[in-house]
Amino acid sequence: MSSAAPRSAGRDHLWSVEEHLEDILTTVRPLDPIELQLLDAQGCVLVEDVTVPVSLPPFDNSSMDGYAVRVADVAGASEEFPAVLTVVGDVAAGRAGLLQVGPGQAARIMTGAPLPPGAEAVVPVEWTDGGLGGGPVSGMRARSASPEGATGEVRVHRPAPPRAHVRAKGSDVRAGDRVLEAGTVLGPPQIGLLAAIGRGTVRVRPRPRVVVLSTGSELVPPGEPLAEGQIHDSNSFALTAAARDAGAIAYRVGAVADDAETLRATIEDQLVRADLMVTSGGVSVGAYDVVKEALSHAADAEEDGGGVEFRKLAMQPGKPQGFGTVGPDHTPLLALPGNPVSSYVSFELFVRPAIRALMGLQDLHRPTARAVLRCDKALTSPAGRRQFLRGRYADGAVTPVGGASSHLVAALAHANALIVVGEDTESLEPDADVEVVLLG
Repeated sequence: MSSAAPRSAGRDHLWSVEEHLEDILTTVRPLDPIELQLLDAQGCVLVEDVTVPVSLPPFDNSSMDGYAVRVADVAGASEEFPAVLTVVGDVAAGRAGLLQVGPGQAARIMTGAPLPPGAEAVVPVEWTDGGLGGGPVSGMRARSASPEGATGEVRVHRPAPPRAHVRAKGSDVRAGDRVLEAGTVLGPPQIGLLAAIGRGTVRVRPRPRVVVLSTGSELVPPGEPLAEGQIHDSNSFALTAAARDAGAIAYRVGAVADDAETLRATIEDQLVRADLMVTSGGVSVGAYDVVKEALSHAADAEEDGGGVEFRKLAMQPGKPQGFGTVGPDHTPLLALPGNPVSSYVSFELFVRPAIRALMGLQDLHRPTARAVLRCDKALTSPAGRRQFLRGRYADGAVTPVGGASSHLVAALAHANALIVVGEDTESLEPDADVEVVLLG
């Protein structure tokens, strides 16, 4: 595993958000396309345009349970003077061999069944006596009275215009139509459409496999009691959930102790199932910031063109960051700070776009909006840093949630937006016009 610094811009260089993101997106490339079964392709991105081999529906069919009739035979039909037709048989969905409907005849037809030759419309069973020899009946009563097939006669109590209750061939899509374009994310409706037109497999870019781990000997899994000085590991859960929300298949490794050798071994072990690795913690200047130590020492042993560089960004929260590639396949690795808010904000700005780039998507970023700042007093921001404050956005206005501290997990949980304060702005007055990143 290599960790040299291939893109070093100097130890004291303060990277902008754009520079760091550009470095990431220049390195990350879309995954190679593969052919997948339909259900395995859910959440993946199409790499082909999909055209329809046969029209949908492939034939004229009934949209109701009822009787297929000729229009002239039911013209003027009413409850007082019903049209009495001879029922020649049943037409069920999926049954081969259609009946011929001639003058004075009808065929009992089920929803989805092909319109038989000679028929021009369908009258719902509720417009008839259901073959029971009386007035209009419910569909349930008509079906239960003659479950084995049609009766000899049916009385129709309403006229039907041409093509009434008939789904025309090709009324959904016609053969040769392009129904899905390359770049489409396949959700349930798209999977259903592919199945409807007969596609068993589809060519897509697979969902990226993202491995998430956090570092810190003080971290304890949720559900276990805390000893003195310990805290529950929240970052690996939040980041794994965020990766899945972005479209990835995410694996949570959990917390790794503050030991460089253990961390190196864990990363190397996880590379086999990773298209992208994400770590949290251990990227600053503390004595136990082992991510920097582990990846720096690995660079001494290998020189294969990969590497991880640790840098400072002109942003708050999230100043310390790391990015590079590790392992023989040069798997991208993003090293995020350990404070929960810093970690999550960094994910939204850098990891989410990387995941979507691996998927081959063009739209990499969360949507943004302009909003009116609702607060009681002016907000301050450090000069030269782009600040991302948590906020609650609704109806064109945004209200700050919690303070600027990067450990406030509860405030983050109630936010649905990030308020962006530019590097050149040191104060924002109430009712100021601000940019917000919409989180969901």
